[in-house]
Amino acid sequence: MTASPLLQLSGVHKRFGGIKALDRVDLTVHAGTVHALLGENGAGKSTLIKMIAGVHEPDAGEIFVDGVPVRIPDTATAESFGIATIHQELNLVPSMTVAENITLGRTPRRLGLVNRGEMRRIAQDALDRIGLRVDLDRTVASLGIAHQQLVEIAKALSVDARLLVLDEPTAALTSTETEHLFEILRSLKDRGVGMVFISHHLDEIAAVGDSVTVLRDGSFVDEVPADAPESQLVRLMVGRGIEKLYPRRAPATGRPRLEVRELSSQGRFDEVSFSVRAGEVVGLAGLIGAGRTEVLRAISGVDKYDTGQVLVDGAPVRGQDVSAAVSAGIGHVPEDRKEQGLVLDLSVEDNLGLATLSRTSRGPLADLRGQRRRAREVTDQLQIKTDDVRRPVGSLSGGNQQKVVFGRWLLAGSGVLLLDEPTRGVDVGSKVEIYELINSLTSNGGAVLLASSELPEVLGISDRVLVMAGGRVAGELPSAEATQDAVMSLAVKEVEPTHVQ
Repeated sequence: MTASPLLQLSGVHKRFGGIKALDRVDLTVHAGTVHALLGENGAGKSTLIKMIAGVHEPDAGEIFVDGVPVRIPDTATAESFGIATIHQELNLVPSMTVAENITLGRTPRRLGLVNRGEMRRIAQDALDRIGLRVDLDRTVASLGIAHQQLVEIAKALSVDARLLVLDEPTAALTSTETEHLFEILRSLKDRGVGMVFISHHLDEIAAVGDSVTVLRDGSFVDEVPADAPESQLVRLMVGRGIEKLYPRRAPATGRPRLEVRELSSQGRFDEVSFSVRAGEVVGLAGLIGAGRTEVLRAISGVDKYDTGQVLVDGAPVRGQDVSAAVSAGIGHVPEDRKEQGLVLDLSVEDNLGLATLSRTSRGPLADLRGQRRRAREVTDQLQIKTDDVRRPVGSLSGGNQQKVVFGRWLLAGSGVLLLDEPTRGVDVGSKVEIYELINSLTSNGGAVLLASSELPEVLGISDRVLVMAGGRVAGELPSAEATQDAVMSLAVKEVEPTHVQ
């Protein structure tokens, strides 16, 4: 007799107002398997896993656990069924310690007081299961994004889940950390744990998955083996083939638009110098901690620097002054769009207009009518999927949120664009659209500085590659010589001592 599936969703349907999020979707997960969930941003993946987690209930359809029909009205019920979910937005409290976060919601107590010894034992056991070495008493806020992600995974594993749902768990991990996570997932499979796995990296699907369900526009498209050709997966996702993932069209370069001269900031980067010319995309590569993000934040005016100079079109730009950078034509798409690039509770039109609101105001009055018109034009131009520009930007999918950040600088007419992990958490179709936006900007004489931990992206879209190591520029490679081996050789290069910790 064949065992019942660990989890089965049959014909589930969900609407939010006038928006159809899911329409008759099926999903079956067996014990000891990894079932990948694939689809573009806005395809319904997040809604489906929130249904499994007890955040949303279906309007129609059924959910079965071990073959028995059930309701999952809340997260506590999901946990009672042995379901643990790691959402794309980490569910951690930054001010609390690692141990407190891992046991959050089920803190052990003795005689009414927190049993710190037992709390630390539970937390240490969870960390040991994923091989993470970190001080239990450190606050989560003091950890980098990658370690925060691993703490979230340890927290989920600490409840001995029978079904683990992972939404983009590798988004902030290095390749080494990702492979370590996959080893953990394989060991969990051997112990009979079932998993739902979401990733925009198609190579990860084949590396860890057993089967794949593909969604498009809220509907079930197909279920195929995880080792299906990437071209087939892409066609199922987007409804068409994508001939070229990195459609770089390099126009003739012109004068320097951005010049960085001997920029230094104690403890972060030292004597960084380079230029980006009109029509050029310069990639910034390097290992985590090399100083890429820090340099971009300093150029954009977010962070201060101690010495050096930033120039746009030959004119110096005042440091640690975002307004001065924006006025000079610098646009910044930050690493974390939700925390640093958007105001999630504000509307799409408000977020698009953040950089131009004061410039387009009529005296003391904001030009709200003009702002809405411009927002609609940019929304149409960038194909941002929303039924109303007055809708909160937080309600959009990740790829559409990223397009809103790009759209802000398009509206502002920025000639220099600083891109930090511009396609993190973005599906393959939206990635190509973002690369085409970059092409459009450079074809009109703009200059782009792109930092990414995805080396194929850096190599595929850049005209030149600067490699950082230890807070310094370790070397420069023209596109013809920029191979993965050449970049990594520079990335691990011994550089002269710096102040970077």
